[in-house]
Amino acid sequence: MTPDDLAGTLDFLRRAEALKSTLRSGHAASGRRESTAEHTWRLCLMVMVLAEGVEGIDVTRLLKMCLVHDLGEAVGGDIPATDPRAADKAAQERRDLLALTAPLPPARRDEILALWEEYEAGTSPEAVLAKGFDKLETILQHNQGLNPPGFDHGFNLAYGAGHTARHPLTAAVRAVLDADTRALMALQVNEGPDPGGASVERAVRDSG
Repeated sequence: MTPDDLAGTLDFLRRAEALKSTLRSGHAASGRRESTAEHTWRLCLMVMVLAEGVEGIDVTRLLKMCLVHDLGEAVGGDIPATDPRAADKAAQERRDLLALTAPLPPARRDEILALWEEYEAGTSPEAVLAKGFDKLETILQHNQGLNPPGFDHGFNLAYGAGHTARHPLTAAVRAVLDADTRALMALQVNEGPDPGGASVERAVRDSG
């Protein structure tokens, strides 16, 4: 690596640090909002512990895809699925990703962009799993988080269903998480309005 390539790479890494402070709409088990970096970390951890050995999958490529799938949010922030701006999210994230990766050596910049575009297309075996696991990590967080009053767990049951149904592994994980969602919904009905997510926190604690 040349001195210029090293300098550009470090510049990119400094810019990417913003992902640690880029907040999502989901909440951690402590009640604070989670960051995109935290979502990406557990998404990669899910891939590591669940996708190893799956036939026809290049796990290294899958992990790289998961690492970069939300990287553009370091520039433009997260846009929740329920936000009207979500219709233009991909185009905006691509522009932000190009800006973020500009300091990198061309070959590395092109690799990251290609992985992101493969994820967005969602047609390769790795992209199918990446998209499915991305939705599953979000649902897992919704079920585990100490959510604000009035949080709609029913949102989980339809969220990303098309993506998680495309592979037997993600479908199997989805079935377990949907059961957890329904249990939390039943708990909310029985206990009434959830004051700051307290019943959700108890359900998660009691389940294991």
